[in-house]
Amino acid sequence: ADTVELKVTLPDTALRPAIAALGLDPMEAQVRQVFFFDTPDLALNKAGVVVRARRVQGKGEDSVVKLRPVVPDDLPAELRQSENLVVEVDAMPGGYVCSASLKGVVSTGRVREAARGERPLRKVFSKEQRAFYKDHAPEGVGFDDLATLGPIFVLKLKTNPEGIGRRLVTEMWLYPDGSRVLELSTRCARNEAFQVAAEARAFLTGRGVDLSGEQVTKTRKALEFFANELQAPAA
Repeated sequence: ADTVELKVTLPDTALRPAIAALGLDPMEAQVRQVFFFDTPDLALNKAGVVVRARRVQGKGEDSVVKLRPVVPDDLPAELRQSENLVVEVDAMPGGYVCSASLKGVVSTGRVREAARGERPLRKVFSKEQRAFYKDHAPEGVGFDDLATLGPIFVLKLKTNPEGIGRRLVTEMWLYPDGSRVLELSTRCARNEAFQVAAEARAFLTGRGVDLSGEQVTKTRKALEFFANELQAPAA
């Protein structure tokens, strides 16, 4: 893998104490609007494929096709050399997974148009991304078969708190049913993972942040929420 991202998610009850303990200011957060694309029965998710597009305040729009889990050595050498590919280990309390994300930049306005059905979804993804998708998506599931799942609004804040010696990223995911997930994360090199994990845990527990809660996968929670909406019978 290229890098390791260490993550922990906090339950609703721990959000306010954690925000206060870390001195986070939500007014400094960047607003993101995240769309996922999958079939109503989440065929892509079951196959380990994630298709996502984002609108980012002040930064424009991007897209990604992600394969998770992945064995890095199984990826073609040509693909590993692409400047758009990131192979990363996501580590959370209780487990880890390696993923390969092929990223692309999207012209302003296209993500919203695709989500509204005003532009073919495949136009949001590069030729390289479409080939990657074709290699790993279930047979017979093309871009035209995908439904829009979202959007989810996300508040993202990057800080450099004293006592940890590295950047801490905070993401608040706001789900339409009113539930929230707060994720704290930091990135490091492969050979630093265990040391940084220990230092980060010590820092957070020292600030009184409760790390004992059940871990939530943000993407899975979003996919399942919107898939249930699609499958719900009409009133």
